[in-house]
Amino acid sequence: MAPKQNKQKKKVAAPPAALQKDAKKVKKNPLFEKAPRSYRVGAAIQPKPNLSRVVKWPKYVTLQRKKSILLKRLKSPPAVNQFNNTIDKNQATQLLRLLKKYSPETKDAKKQRLLSMAKAQEKGQTAETKKPLVLKYGLNHVTSLIESKQAKLVVIPHDVDPLELVIWLPALCRKKDVPYCFIKGKSRLGQLVHKKTASVVALTSVKREDQSELEKLCENFKASFNENTDHRRRWGGGVMGLKSQHVTMKRAKAKEIEEQKKMGMHIG
Repeated sequence: MAPKQNKQKKKVAAPPAALQKDAKKVKKNPLFEKAPRSYRVGAAIQPKPNLSRVVKWPKYVTLQRKKSILLKRLKSPPAVNQFNNTIDKNQATQLLRLLKKYSPETKDAKKQRLLSMAKAQEKGQTAETKKPLVLKYGLNHVTSLIESKQAKLVVIPHDVDPLELVIWLPALCRKKDVPYCFIKGKSRLGQLVHKKTASVVALTSVKREDQSELEKLCENFKASFNENTDHRRRWGGGVMGLKSQHVTMKRAKAKEIEEQKKMGMHIG
């Protein structure tokens, strides 16, 4: 009989420390017991689901959304598309800060001014008869100011409805060499003139301390809008939804692969 060989057992490497910790059972704290909720009939109250996708929105909201989607999808001519090229946030804040200084007086303020003038005249004193420098608004009024070249700067909102009211204004401003710009929100311009909305506002003159600021703005807007021929040539719209974009990309990719295969066959 051959002597038995002592077979040495191979040592297995110990698992990493992170796994050893997970393997050890964590002792449960009796103070914090699990109490899972039951949402069966007569049990816990159901959690509030997110119903934003199934909400029936008011008709005006749905119409607004449908209109905005249509404007993105349909191709719009350059005359309409130019209204999408508005000034940026920094320029808008700078412009509105300047315009706010020349906000027209309210009815009460005008009443007080006229009363003080009348009292001064009654006493035999000379009252100031000069009208204060204010923003001009109203489509017909601003148009006549542009035609007579009295307007120094014209501000047009991008969301005038119907757009036909102001669609011709940029062309008139360019013809008369009056600086103009597009700004987001007709309500913002309306606030300046104490109305709900304003379709256009214009500055005819400013105080001496604001003259340099106005000139700088006019110079920037002339370069961006009056002399920018790109606005008058670029068509807008034609932006499809995400799903249709993916479909067209998929088709283009398949077409490319097919062409490459044909090229390979021709070379072979």
